[in-house]
Amino acid sequence: MKKTKKILMIATGGTIASRYGESGLAPAMNTEELLSFVPEVKEFCEVDAVQIMNIDSTNVSPADWLKMAETVRENYEKYDGFVICHGTDTMAYTAAVLSYLIQNSEKPIVITGSQKPIDFPVTDAKTNLADSFRYCSSEYASGVQIVFDGKVILGTRAKKTRSKSYNAFSSINYPYLAIIQDGRILQYEKRKRRAKPEFYSGLDKNVGLFKLIPGAKAEMLDAYFSLHDAVVIESFGTGGIPDADGYGFYDVIDKWQKKGKTLVMCTQVVNEGSDMTVYKVGRNLKKKYGFLESYDMTPEAVVAKLMWILAVTKDKSKIKRLFYKTIAGDILYKD
Repeated sequence: MKKTKKILMIATGGTIASRYGESGLAPAMNTEELLSFVPEVKEFCEVDAVQIMNIDSTNVSPADWLKMAETVRENYEKYDGFVICHGTDTMAYTAAVLSYLIQNSEKPIVITGSQKPIDFPVTDAKTNLADSFRYCSSEYASGVQIVFDGKVILGTRAKKTRSKSYNAFSSINYPYLAIIQDGRILQYEKRKRRAKPEFYSGLDKNVGLFKLIPGAKAEMLDAYFSLHDAVVIESFGTGGIPDADGYGFYDVIDKWQKKGKTLVMCTQVVNEGSDMTVYKVGRNLKKKYGFLESYDMTPEAVVAKLMWILAVTKDKSKIKRLFYKTIAGDILYKD
């Protein structure tokens, strides 16, 4: 007889748990209320629930990510899988961070939410939550992933690409792991299970993401470096920084590179990634200043990975080695 999986739901708030108030939607429902809308999950799994916070995901911080990871770690031996209810706005960041804080998990850690509250007459919340429990209870699931709108997305590859539509998330430079249709799981990729997960308990929150725009001032980049241990420059196209007269970016980069700051390049283009060797404005930076580059990683994964790495080590050679090490499928093309 097939064993019934025990799943722990970890509630953090988000739209799925929101109600209207005088100032608009805000998280208000508890775990019992959420579960009351998906009674069918009792047919294929046993569910316990814990509420560790009840916040809009816009307010999520590195401290909250550590709390989520610690909740999984404390309960890891008691359950077969975990479903985390979360707001959509920072869900991709959370999925990426948890992929680094909880590595090589044979048990699934599924993150879900919705674009409309679960008690609305028309909502995606019930389907997303039920699908998450269904996938979490399946024989295929392991590691961190987002389940949303019938799609299973690897935690390091998710990005919110629509602000209101139900198909809010896309898998960037990587295929969907599975599709869920009418309660049935169509599994495309079976990931390797590992018996011993690795848990980490630190994040360096001093990682900055600087979005380059035409005419940007070098003084702004200088301020970013002064406040952060690492700065990710989100550039145009395949990756580069203006080198024309009057910009002054190279002087700023030279100063902070000599002071030991970590320099990273990624691209504002959603698909296909970076390649700093294509143009002079990128090649010179990589050759002279040792920029790391994202290649096919998402900006969310780059930021999350740096927060994890810099909490592990400040050694430059180790930072580079860990950055280009493939973890949870986060990077395929690399140096």
